[in-house]
Amino acid sequence: MPFAPDEIRSDLACGIGSDGHWHGWFDIRVHADALRPLGLHPDRPASGVTGPSPPGWWHAAAERTGASEGRAHDRPGAGERS
Repeated sequence: MPFAPDEIRSDLACGIGSDGHWHGWFDIRVHADALRPLGLHPDRPASGVTGPSPPGWWHAAAERTGASEGRAHDRPGAGERS
């Protein structure tokens, strides 16, 4: 990882959603000055949005692939229903 420990922070919040399933939210923050050596900063035109987002089917396909590989169900009891 190109970042020093004091340049990056990650947090995870977990809980049971209204649908009864576990959900997790990641929050990853990198200090702005740590991005400059990588060429990622607001002064560069490429750091802005350059086109439309991928279509909805692309996101859905990526989520299906992740779930089928077991990444979405890595915790014990993930497939159990009460």
